[in-house]
Amino acid sequence: MAFEEENVRAAINGNIYIAPKGTVAPVDLVSAWGPGWVDLGYLSEDGVEMNYSTETTDIPVWQSLSPVRKILTGVDLTLAFTAMELKKAAVTLYFPSSSINTTGGVSTLAIPSAPAPDERAIGFEWVDGAITNRLVVARSEVTERGSITFSKSGASSLNMTASAYATSAPEIATWLSNDPSWA
Repeated sequence: MAFEEENVRAAINGNIYIAPKGTVAPVDLVSAWGPGWVDLGYLSEDGVEMNYSTETTDIPVWQSLSPVRKILTGVDLTLAFTAMELKKAAVTLYFPSSSINTTGGVSTLAIPSAPAPDERAIGFEWVDGAITNRLVVARSEVTERGSITFSKSGASSLNMTASAYATSAPEIATWLSNDPSWA
């Protein structure tokens, strides 16, 4: 077994981008995130946590104590992150179907009592030296939210988990990388 330390990766820096569902995402690693994509700005030092899981159903038979087959019944992909900037893009992502209106220098956040589904495209980009990665989820929605703490001893932040939804494409997400260890 060969150990190759040059294949060990870290996400030294990165960004979360959001856009209206259906917004075209970059198809390479050098193009800028195009019109419609908004950078959420600073994220907590914890970075982004991606979770991919599958669910299966066992097929048992009378003649065996262990299943003879497993059938894939579900796939789940989530991105969890904490937005540190309480700017419009992050606040309206945290509060679904909300809007901010500004009049006379005063902004009002309208938080609906019965929010509608708030699907967005989400992009996650991270770098490690010369290696760049981009993950694009065409359909996602924030499905979990942490509490917001307002205190004098720390920054207020928006803790969110976005769940990926299936699209008409066979992928739930697309991961681009120039990592030489993938070749």
